[in-house]
Amino acid sequence: MKLLIVEDNTSMRRLIKNIVSDLADQIEECTDGADALALYEKHLPEWILMDVKMPRTDGITASQQIFDRYPQAKICMVTECADAKTRRAAVAAGARDYVLKDDLFHIRQVIAN
Repeated sequence: MKLLIVEDNTSMRRLIKNIVSDLADQIEECTDGADALALYEKHLPEWILMDVKMPRTDGITASQQIFDRYPQAKICMVTECADAKTRRAAVAAGARDYVLKDDLFHIRQVIAN
């Protein structure tokens, strides 16, 4: 399985990668939603693990850009934003699932199904 991790925090990106590394054959990473579409197009990962809050292009916007061009894309938002408004926006942008950063091991269940 190929994964793309889009997360601006280096420590969090490393933690996510460690949690899913045994499930993936290839893991690509970027630090901002602005780079996510190009990396998706280049590698066509099975799953994108996307943060919401990033400096240049947020995860909701990046997810919408990817989903508009690739409606088959599987996007899982990985965020500390637990509010219903952000969750609804993520789903509207094409996210298939939503994992809070205080429960990162749930990512394994999401991408294994």
